[in-house]
Amino acid sequence: MNNRLFSLLVLSLFISPVGAQTLKDALGKYCLIGVALNQWQSDGQDDQATVVVRRHFNAAVAENCMKSEVLQPAEGLFDFRLADKFVDYCEQNGLTPTGHCLVWHSQAPKWLFINDMGQPVSREVLIQRLQNHIATVVGRYRGRILGWDVVNEAFEDDGSWRKSPLYNIIGEDFIEIAFRAAHEADPDAELYYNDFSMSKPGKREAVCRLVRQLKQKGLRIDAVGMQSHNGMDYPDLSDYEKSIEAFAAEGVKVMMTELDLNVLPNPRQFSGASVEQKFEYQQRMNPYVDGLPDDVARQWEERYLEFFRIYAKHRQQISRITLWGVADHNSWLNNWPMRGRTSYPLLFDRQYHEKPVIQKIIQLYK
Repeated sequence: MNNRLFSLLVLSLFISPVGAQTLKDALGKYCLIGVALNQWQSDGQDDQATVVVRRHFNAAVAENCMKSEVLQPAEGLFDFRLADKFVDYCEQNGLTPTGHCLVWHSQAPKWLFINDMGQPVSREVLIQRLQNHIATVVGRYRGRILGWDVVNEAFEDDGSWRKSPLYNIIGEDFIEIAFRAAHEADPDAELYYNDFSMSKPGKREAVCRLVRQLKQKGLRIDAVGMQSHNGMDYPDLSDYEKSIEAFAAEGVKVMMTELDLNVLPNPRQFSGASVEQKFEYQQRMNPYVDGLPDDVARQWEERYLEFFRIYAKHRQQISRITLWGVADHNSWLNNWPMRGRTSYPLLFDRQYHEKPVIQKIIQLYK
């Protein structure tokens, strides 16, 4: 046994209870149980994270390094160094990788939507740029990626089209173009649509309509991703479950793609999970710097269990559940929508120790 494997073994004795069942033992019988990895982790530089990931998860998604601004920072100049390390890490650690994400108005390179004069490009140019990006990226990992989040966040909460540069320049058929290009680049890869606030009736109806339209045109769509950046009082559990049922009724699988549970208060104008939201730091919005009080921790745990009771109930419709980060200190919610807060949204604490809720989730699936 080499020194690094020995170190991982020793770390595992401190991080996880001896003999305890794991998430992938229990949930893995029904679906993939995944985790988002940051660059430090997928580069193999965080041994504590690797211990947790190898023990509990059987799938992974890259938090940022497969987004278009990273993969193609300048037109025609692709940089696959970080993405290659992510895919290699997955293969070395028994994780099924998902590609996130091919087409998204946010975290896209600035050049994508403008010409040399700084003006919006034509419809024809943007279509060609999308097709080239998708063909190059999907083609590079053909046969190594289970599936792709082809399009991310194309609708507003009321079901209307998000007036992104993609929509404004190409029109609503940019989604059809993207799905067709992804399928041509890897006919065996699964293809997904992904969005937040999916419990909203308007967005639910828009996504169901999208699935039907893609299928009517003979295009492949395998699943709908419900991001599930949840809070203590949102989403409404009844509406959330209705969306799972509605998407499944369209003949696709359902995935919880970016699951976390925010216990912190939100600014008054906060809405949804749009990454463009930014608020100035306020001390009153960061009430748990020294840890969660016992009563708040109990409420947080019960809220998590409410979601997992729904997932267990619909285990035949759900193909993947992915936590958006390994441990609390890794979470984007420490710095969004307000920088510098101390958040507790994940199943492992800041020392990578299992929270008690994990064994309770496992019991739901026994």
